[in-house]
Amino acid sequence: MSTIPQEFQITSTLAQDTYLVNGELKKWTGATTPVYSTISSTANYAPTLLGTIPAMGEKEALEAVESADLAFNNGQGLWPTMKVVDRIKCMEDFVTKMKDTRAEVVKLLMWEIGKTLGDSEKEFDRTVEYIYDTIDSLKELNSRSAHFSKVQGIHAMVRRGPLGVVLCLGPYNYPLNETFSLLIPALIMGNPVVFKPAKHGVLLLSPLLEAFRSSFPKGAINIIYGRGREVASPIMKSGKVGVLALIGNSKSAIALQDQHPNKNRLRLILGLEAKNPAIILPDADLDLAIQECITGSLSFNGQRCTALKVLYVHESIAQEFNTRFAAKVDALAFGNPWEKGVMLTPLPEKEKPAYIQELIDDAKANGAQILNAKGGEHSDNFIFPAVLYPVNKSMRVYHEEQFGPVVPIISFKDIQEPLNDMAESNYGQQVSLFGKDIKTIAPLIDTLVNLVCRVNLNSSCQRGPDVFPFTGRKDSAVGTLSIHDALRSFSIRTFVASKDNEYNNEILQELLNSKESNFINTDYIL
Repeated sequence: MSTIPQEFQITSTLAQDTYLVNGELKKWTGATTPVYSTISSTANYAPTLLGTIPAMGEKEALEAVESADLAFNNGQGLWPTMKVVDRIKCMEDFVTKMKDTRAEVVKLLMWEIGKTLGDSEKEFDRTVEYIYDTIDSLKELNSRSAHFSKVQGIHAMVRRGPLGVVLCLGPYNYPLNETFSLLIPALIMGNPVVFKPAKHGVLLLSPLLEAFRSSFPKGAINIIYGRGREVASPIMKSGKVGVLALIGNSKSAIALQDQHPNKNRLRLILGLEAKNPAIILPDADLDLAIQECITGSLSFNGQRCTALKVLYVHESIAQEFNTRFAAKVDALAFGNPWEKGVMLTPLPEKEKPAYIQELIDDAKANGAQILNAKGGEHSDNFIFPAVLYPVNKSMRVYHEEQFGPVVPIISFKDIQEPLNDMAESNYGQQVSLFGKDIKTIAPLIDTLVNLVCRVNLNSSCQRGPDVFPFTGRKDSAVGTLSIHDALRSFSIRTFVASKDNEYNNEILQELLNSKESNFINTDYIL
């Protein structure tokens, strides 16, 4: 490992000893949890202590959800009744302050989750852009709603209103961007939010606490810390949550749903597991397919729900693909996140290398081989990606979402084989299809769009651009997250109706002229 550049060195630990509840950064004096990086800051390997976070429990959890519930106040609270233009001003104030924290947040992204410098900067900048795009989308949505319609003698103004208290739980692999893809639309639509950061990538939110506190009314955003079972469970059991917004594991999502006393009142917005396949047809451009599959399967060490987690290669080209793909994987550079040219970086979960090794051992026991020379090599905080072939259904790596550096390859003779596997899978997020002949591709596309929600033609699976729908079938998602769709996911259509007569019309006109109502207005926001 090279010497750490001065601007990225950890010179002191960060004791996160405040939490945000009811508009106040409250001092935490209870038990704390240490936050370690698997990246070593010394020549002899040792995890680096980055700081501490509060180890909260039921008392603080209920305090936070009570604060959010009070902010909603049965629909009478300041935040849910506020004019759209004023909620937008709060969000603009926040994002202006957020931009000042870029260097600090990027540094913590690298240390906490091992994301490369370039990808950490991209995550921050993309999140800022996402907030501005969300604001623009809300302005457009508001403008389209700012009028009365008359149907069958009824005047109606239809708008979107908040749903209530949102419990927001983000993922560790994109602790800023994907977390904010839930948090920002939930907030801006007038929902008070209780937010608990993920198990990794938690300290990087510390620089943003004051921006949250000073930008939004009290209780609109509440930020607490602790283990999910210690804080999320009592929040759900309280029955005060109207929306569970979670990106993570389906087992966690089900367990939390089951704790809500009134499931019919609970709306779900979930981004869950995926086992996205690539299908490489005989006429595929192998240079392109191999490069896209490298990116797709091993960007951020494969720790992405949109990662390619199994590769189906036609038997006629399997040998050439496998040989060239394995050589490309072995050529990938491993190092610390700030090192130039690095693609593979330390894994944030110290137990992950042992889990990946279990998958490798199981695959080998059931007939697979490691195709690349470096595959499975261990270091203190990493296991080098193993390319496994031939993979079959008896192997754990076929069924489990590995979420790490191991690439299973399956050869196929008949295209019906991967199609059947996709149909039987519990997941249905995306697929990458590599080929050229349109007579082959056309019917495949027509089938694949009924099995997954995004077909990537000759390119790896991905989330963005954020204006496109991001969702999944089966156990992969509930609800749709794009800039446009998320505003709808975190709101409900609501309207005021009035019979068309002189008495009512006079009242409506007075309401419009007086601007007394935040709901009934025709203001256009530029």
